[in-house]
Amino acid sequence: MAESVRRGPERGNASDAAGALILAACAVWSLISAAGRETRPEGVLLALLAVAAGFACGRICGTLLPVATATGAALAALLLALLWRHGMPGATAAADHAPGQTGAAAALLVLAAGCACCAAAGAGRRVSRTALRLLALGTAGASLALGSAAGFAAALGVLVCSLAATRTRRRLLGLGGLALVAGLVVGTSWAMAEEVLPEGLTVSLEGPLTRNRVELWQDAARLTGRHPVLGIGPGRFDELSPTAQHSLGSDGKPHSAPWQQAAEQGVVGVVLLGTAFGWLLYALWRSPRSTAVVLAAGATLTALAVLASVGNALSFTPVTAGAGLLAGLASARRPIGAGEPCGPDKEESGQEDGVRPRPGSPRTAGAAGPG
Repeated sequence: MAESVRRGPERGNASDAAGALILAACAVWSLISAAGRETRPEGVLLALLAVAAGFACGRICGTLLPVATATGAALAALLLALLWRHGMPGATAAADHAPGQTGAAAALLVLAAGCACCAAAGAGRRVSRTALRLLALGTAGASLALGSAAGFAAALGVLVCSLAATRTRRRLLGLGGLALVAGLVVGTSWAMAEEVLPEGLTVSLEGPLTRNRVELWQDAARLTGRHPVLGIGPGRFDELSPTAQHSLGSDGKPHSAPWQQAAEQGVVGVVLLGTAFGWLLYALWRSPRSTAVVLAAGATLTALAVLASVGNALSFTPVTAGAGLLAGLASARRPIGAGEPCGPDKEESGQEDGVRPRPGSPRTAGAAGPG
């Protein structure tokens, strides 16, 4: 057991180093794809900076005050989504009434639900856990009030996953299932753009997605085919997409993070985006926090990935910063004296995150036999 405690920080350091390299590679590639052309890589760099800053802040606050920080983040995301639903900070001036505003508000509400569920998983009192889960349920209802059925389903899914995670001991299996869900959604969007799905399924999916969005994806697919390696350059989709140019109220984006990466930064950009998501799940798997906290955060990040695959959520700084903050909170080291790290896929005793019985207490009396 002492060996597992010593190896815990080493795993964390390796995960942090991998994350730093991946984010640096994303930044460098955006600059490479922008070189020699009239492009706007500032948006990509700002998103990467927001993720890194949020992750670092989450690591620090998660070590000091994990439950209080997660609760405060949930309330802040909820208020931000409700107060700025018609003008999200970080949006462009021409996108005040674009569909991406609704998607960004839904993403913030999903973040609020996920932070509340993580706080509930780490709370020590039953009353606090119940109140925090009711807060998560309320954010799902707020998504319906904003007219986002997808946001409601995503927030409710996060709450259901967090409840199921309280009885789960194998986090790797749960995180693998979440990665599979994200992959299926991305694959479906790809199949829609390439028109390889059966006609009946295509028609049924075009209803909620809208034909305009599918045509944006098809424009992105054509641009990717012409520039498969470097792409057309960050921020140039609105200049080269006929659908974006002729759409009223368009924000000039394909409303899909994978398709935007493919069109603007080529196949390498898509690979780097998928690698960044995989790194977040890997950091959660190696997290010393309880499996309930890890899977609640993983479900939230997967829900955000799903929304970003069919929407424009990652174009808003509060969403990317909030995703980094949640990942940092769920992968932070435990406070000194809070107990031994759980580690990946270790059997946990059912006690709450960060709570360890004191030696000699009634809960441990007789555990080692007389004397």
